[in-house]
Amino acid sequence: MAGFGSSSTDNFTDQSALLAIRDQITFDPNKTVLNNWTVETSFCNWIGVSCSKNKQRVTSLNLSYMGLEGTISPHIYNLSFLIVLDLRNNSFHGTLQDEVGHLRRLRSIDMRNNKFIGEIPNGFGNLRNLSSLTLSGNNFNGTIPSSIGNMTKLEVLDLGDNQLRGTVPKELGNLINLQEFVIRNNNFMGAIPTTIFNISSLQIIEFSDNSFSGNLQEDIFRSLTKLEELYLANNQLSGQIPSSLWQCRELRRISLVNNMFRGSISSDIGNLSKLQALRLTGNNITGPIPASLGNITALIFLAMGRNNIWGDIPEELGQLKNLQLLNIEQNNLSGMIPQGIFNISSLRALSFMLNRLIGGIPPSGGQWLPNLEILFLAQNRLNGEIPVSISNSSKLTMIDFSGNLLTGSIPTSLGNLRLLQQLVLGGNQLTNKLPNSELHFYTALTNCRYLRRLVVGYNPLNGFFPKSIGNLSASLQIFMATRSQIKGEIPVGIGNLSDLITITLEDNDLTGAIPSTLGGLKKLQRLHINGNELQGSIPSELCSLTQLGELGLHENRLIGSIPNCISNLSRLQRLSLQSNELSAQIPFGLFSLQNLLLLNLSYNSLIGSLPSEVGKLITVEELDLSRNQLSGNITNSIGDLRSLRNLSLSRNSFQGPIPESFGKLISLESMDLSYNNLSGVVPSSLEALVNLNHLNLSFNRLQGEIPKGGPFPNFTIQSFMGNEALCSGEPKLQLPACPTNTPPKARHKAFRVMYIFLIIVGVLVIIVALFFLYLRYRAKKRQVSVPADSPPDTTTHRMISYQELVQATNNFSEANLLGRGGSGSVYKGALSDGMITAIKVLDLELEGAFKNFDAECQVLRSVRHRNLVTVITACSNLQFKALVFEYMPNGSLEKWLHSHNYCLSLLQRINSSLDVAFALEYLHHGHSEPVVHCDIKPSNVLLDEDMVAHVADFGIAKILAENKSTTQTKTLGTLGYIAPEYGLEGRVSSCGDVYSYGIMLLETFTRRRPTDEIFVGEMSLREWVNASFPKAVNKIVDANLLKGAQEGYLTVVRQQNCLTSIIGLALECSKESPEERLNMEEVVVRLNKIKFELVTDNA
Repeated sequence: MAGFGSSSTDNFTDQSALLAIRDQITFDPNKTVLNNWTVETSFCNWIGVSCSKNKQRVTSLNLSYMGLEGTISPHIYNLSFLIVLDLRNNSFHGTLQDEVGHLRRLRSIDMRNNKFIGEIPNGFGNLRNLSSLTLSGNNFNGTIPSSIGNMTKLEVLDLGDNQLRGTVPKELGNLINLQEFVIRNNNFMGAIPTTIFNISSLQIIEFSDNSFSGNLQEDIFRSLTKLEELYLANNQLSGQIPSSLWQCRELRRISLVNNMFRGSISSDIGNLSKLQALRLTGNNITGPIPASLGNITALIFLAMGRNNIWGDIPEELGQLKNLQLLNIEQNNLSGMIPQGIFNISSLRALSFMLNRLIGGIPPSGGQWLPNLEILFLAQNRLNGEIPVSISNSSKLTMIDFSGNLLTGSIPTSLGNLRLLQQLVLGGNQLTNKLPNSELHFYTALTNCRYLRRLVVGYNPLNGFFPKSIGNLSASLQIFMATRSQIKGEIPVGIGNLSDLITITLEDNDLTGAIPSTLGGLKKLQRLHINGNELQGSIPSELCSLTQLGELGLHENRLIGSIPNCISNLSRLQRLSLQSNELSAQIPFGLFSLQNLLLLNLSYNSLIGSLPSEVGKLITVEELDLSRNQLSGNITNSIGDLRSLRNLSLSRNSFQGPIPESFGKLISLESMDLSYNNLSGVVPSSLEALVNLNHLNLSFNRLQGEIPKGGPFPNFTIQSFMGNEALCSGEPKLQLPACPTNTPPKARHKAFRVMYIFLIIVGVLVIIVALFFLYLRYRAKKRQVSVPADSPPDTTTHRMISYQELVQATNNFSEANLLGRGGSGSVYKGALSDGMITAIKVLDLELEGAFKNFDAECQVLRSVRHRNLVTVITACSNLQFKALVFEYMPNGSLEKWLHSHNYCLSLLQRINSSLDVAFALEYLHHGHSEPVVHCDIKPSNVLLDEDMVAHVADFGIAKILAENKSTTQTKTLGTLGYIAPEYGLEGRVSSCGDVYSYGIMLLETFTRRRPTDEIFVGEMSLREWVNASFPKAVNKIVDANLLKGAQEGYLTVVRQQNCLTSIIGLALECSKESPEERLNMEEVVVRLNKIKFELVTDNA
């Protein structure tokens, strides 16, 4: 035993610690650790392990880039001689413990790009020898421990890309040797401590993507003489840019993007001779561009867009010979573009769009910009011709000259730009070299095989499409030539451009038939060929365009009928066929288009009656069937169109009364029923249309008194003229006064007669009712009793046995398990007829399971809607209860929001939110007894194969008695989503569902759960969002949505407006007071409007 000294014991401790670390690795893709770390060899020879030469103690543990998964064993804190710990770029998870402070010899810790959670331990403050601490790219939360200020030897502190919050401790100003301080992309707020700027050794400050606010003092950078990189982008900092910044002569990179800095840029900026990147985009900076910028010849990136900078572009900028990006878009610049700018041969991207620049594009441009890839000069006042020499910039991929005063023809030499992806020349005065001849530039552009966007509209081109249109790039997605004096036929070859998403050729002089080859464009979403002289019928091949959202064929000379197969266009939102020569009846298939927002069939010769199926167009906002030959009564079902804003049925042959149901059109702003044969009275129900500001009932056969309430006091005689039997007591209407009421004696006598009659009828009703109750009681005694928990009505649902469910789910195997919830498990199953279903099996041991089953059955019996899950059948006995639903192959909204492998686009999120809104509107307002779901959240929203959302799980839903708006419950929904009055008082109403919906909206567009760990105490998801609304919405929405914007500033603005509107709607839905919340009818109207404004393309 004498040979077993303390050194051996220490070595055994290190080996045991390493083996404990190995044992908690759950995944090692290359078996690097699991196979190599064995007791057969010395641990000092294990991969990733380094030891001291003398004592053979572990001094370095490097497991970086190994793809390992697992947690970190607490035995790691026994490696007391450890100097370097490198675990970066793995998938380690779990928390770190305060015992990390035991490793006092540590000099470097790198744990970046893992999945650690929890707070940063205070124990780090004991590591007085540590020089580098990198914890970025994890999920740490909480605040930065002030104890880190004790680590005075620290040179690198990187805590970026986590979920840290609160303020930055002023004690970090004690880190006198700190060179790199990185806390980007967290949730820090408040002012940046001035103590940080006293650390004279600092070289890099990276505080971007937080919520820092306040002004920076003028002399705050005075001590930072070694500062090389400063990143403060995407915060809420304000005031003037401190003048002391321009004295930091070592600066190489500055980014102050998207703050609220104001004032002008000091000419002292010219002192920064080493500066390579200056980004000031998205502030409130004013004044001219300092000429001294031209002295900074090291500049590579210069971006100052979206400010209020005015004046001329300094000639001195032409001296920046290393410049690669120059972006000064969306300011108030004037004057001409200096010739010297086009002598900077290193330039790769140049944008002066959205200014007030004049003059021409320097003709030598293409000769001196051999590396130019992006050239944006749109929305200025540039004139002259497009220089032919621009085609010498052979690397150009994007050109946007739209919205100027350019003249001449479009150079065919643009076809030499073989890498060109985007060419936007719309809104100029460009012409054809030879009027009324072929537009040869289209043929030249067939050489540009990467072209995706081609926009030449709003130019007087005056020519014909060449047949070579069909030879344009197979990648072409956007093809626009609006209002360009284009003549002749649409080439059939356009059907070869299989990637096309948008075609807009409206307001030209096109003739001939609509090419049937358009039916081959399976990706097409917008087709606008209105305002031409097109003839013939609407080709049935257009019914193959199943992705189509907008179809504009109006103002042509089309004949024949509307194809019934138009029902195939299930995504269609806007259908404009007005001002043609269409005849026959409106096809029934058209009314199955449940995403339709606009339907205009006016100024045709359509015949027949308007079927009740029109009430299926539940999303429609504008319906115009005026100036046709429609007849019959106006169907009551129009009253179901709660989103309808504009309705015109004028100049037809409708007869009968105005439906009372029109009083339910709560969104209606304009209604025109003039020049028909309508009779009867003006319904008093129209008084409920508080938004109605235009009404035309003239030239019908209406009679009786005009209603006095609601919007009617605002209307004049113009709304009612041509109806001989109308009357009113309003002098301004200039109509005869209505007959006086019946004399008092006669009225009293009539009242007595009616009173006696009602008593007799009432007694008879009671006698009959008692008789039937007796018969029912007798019959019931003869029947076998039915269990109280009977499933949905089996007369309308197929029968199913327990044994069939066992077979369908492979005996409820784990392989078939879709998920577990609060009331049981859901399995995927194939029934005996091959139908794929989702089978919800209740856990009967849970408290309230029978009650939940009864509640869900009761609700599912009474509801049916395209955005609610469809129940197929149920299976129920004393030992087993299950509901069988239609299978939703795309899973839950929860999965799509919070799984790394899934991502929804902005439009997909809006569509799913609308689907849920439609479902709740139906539950709340589509029954005499409203249904309150009580548990709206993303996991209860399921997506079918077409990504249509369906609301599921009615286990705690409540059916409110008629005329009763609230009830009490002891069953709570899900924390984070339940309304305040629900949780505190158990008070259930439709307002509670609206609150939950608002929270779900916030989660959908921020990708933050209301239960995230950052939301503690007074800080909730709603408060966190509200703090950034409306000025800093981009800071709280899901970053993936911001990446999805198309090229061009206008598209970005439209997207930002959309997001701001949605967040505002969500905040209104989730107000604390139930009385202040919107109802779901109002939500549907608002969200439809938001969607409409987003998808309307003004390009």
